Amino acid sequence: MRLMQANDDEVDSQLRPTPLGDLRRFKDPIHDFIPFSYEVCAIIDTPQFQRLRNIKQLGTSYYVWPGASHNRFEHSLGVAHLARLMAEHLQTSQPELNITRRDVKCVTMAGLCHDLGHGPWSHVWDGMFIPRALPGTGWKHEDSSDMMFDALIRENDLDIPEDDALFIKALIAGDPSCCTRKEKPFLFEIVANKRNGLDVDKFDYIARDTHAIDMKVNLSLTRLIHSARVINDEICYHIKDANQIYELCHTRFSLHKRVYSHKTAKAIEYMIIDALLVAEPYMKFAHDIFDPKRYLHLTDDIRVRIEASESPELKPARDILYRIHRRDLYRMVDWKVFPWAFQHDCREIFTPEKIMRAAQADEREHNPEVRALIDGLRPEHVIVDISMMHYGMKDKNPLDTVSFYSKHAADISQKAQPHDVSLLMPAEFGEVLLRIYTRETRFHGIIRDAYNALLQTLPGKEEDPLADDPLANDVLTPPLSEPRPATPPRKKRTLSRVQSASGRLISDTTPLSENNFTKFFYRQPRSPSRGKYKGLKREREDGSRSPPTKKRAP
Repeated sequence: MRLMQANDDEVDSQLRPTPLGDLRRFKDPIHDFIPFSYEVCAIIDTPQFQRLRNIKQLGTSYYVWPGASHNRFEHSLGVAHLARLMAEHLQTSQPELNITRRDVKCVTMAGLCHDLGHGPWSHVWDGMFIPRALPGTGWKHEDSSDMMFDALIRENDLDIPEDDALFIKALIAGDPSCCTRKEKPFLFEIVANKRNGLDVDKFDYIARDTHAIDMKVNLSLTRLIHSARVINDEICYHIKDANQIYELCHTRFSLHKRVYSHKTAKAIEYMIIDALLVAEPYMKFAHDIFDPKRYLHLTDDIRVRIEASESPELKPARDILYRIHRRDLYRMVDWKVFPWAFQHDCREIFTPEKIMRAAQADEREHNPEVRALIDGLRPEHVIVDISMMHYGMKDKNPLDTVSFYSKHAADISQKAQPHDVSLLMPAEFGEVLLRIYTRETRFHGIIRDAYNALLQTLPGKEEDPLADDPLANDVLTPPLSEPRPATPPRKKRTLSRVQSASGRLISDTTPLSENNFTKFFYRQPRSPSRGKYKGLKREREDGSRSPPTKKRAP
């Protein structure tokens, strides 16, 4: 089937309605009925695209939010729909851009195919498993998206010019340099915006994920699309929608903090990774990322394949997955939030090996049972999880990378200043979330003590960040005509106040203190009934007590 027609390079000043017989409509919980042309449906009706039905959009977060059962399939439909709406809006509102039907088609197909390369459990595969299973390969799911797109075209007899195929793959990557002909630069900001992250991919997954977990947000995607305008080859937005864009970025941060990086979802991620690493030497599925025929069957179903196997070599992997079913999960020992500037120190200081050595360096007196646990602690019992939380542009204000216009100057774009939007924005837009887990609960207290010992070794700042700040003094500067009162020299501070790269104060309390919410560890008490019957059983075995006799009826 031909995906492009001879007249697709023509510029339409007005959208031509697609014949009703050439449309299929997909019912979507976010965008209602989504219409797609027969060319787009030709891509949807392929094994490579249908594979996305078996990959969860939120990975292991589904184990925490049962409603988050949506897959990459419906997300890709939504991105294609929004990509087409954005391209058509720019086409009709700014005819001088000369957007062709080919441009609209390629942008729509790029939105449809942008996630073709995702592996099992989405980012768990490419972000956690592959770097450990195939270190040094530098593989990303975008690489497999290219591979699977080529296979989709080749194996389903779809006819598309090579220039158009390269254009679609460049739109997916957000990189104009991949094209063989000169394309319109602003089109590369629709599906994968590398300049500021505002693209229809983010629009859809934020709307879809918040809907799935029943998280109430007040975002209008239609308003943002209609607000878009191209100025100087960049997609800009009306200044009155700056707060909507900020809310979008804040919602992204909230989803990462509360959902994608939920402590239980993270624990299950590490359990799945451990199971996959145990199974990989025998099942050899890691190298499937380089073979489109084998990658076609690499989905979340890999867990079922491991569990259904009766191979003795896979028993350790099956045991780990069985623990997930039983909710016998890796346990979080402690957590702490650090300023963005501490990310390097956190990675250097908090490692499983250093936590083990800190535990073994404990010279306090312990009973023999605890000392045996300390001696038996190994790095593989400890997991250090470091997550970078931000609004989409690392530690920068996301609005600083967005250009805005006003109705009084619709062809002039500029950056918004704080007084143009709000003076109540946070001083920092990024943080480091550190979590310590243990694979075996019996080491919980030992690992926590060792972690807190390492916590005290974080380097501090010798100088006072407010030493040169004239506003830090408690008294106003006296007039020049009056003699200045003598003031005692300021004492140098340790890390009691931390300053950001922008010079703003982050905290007045030291981040080196222990987490007050995990300060004490209590063992789960046994229920009275369980303890009672276990005691009876032990007494029976010892012969110290005879079984209770039943009372005879009178």
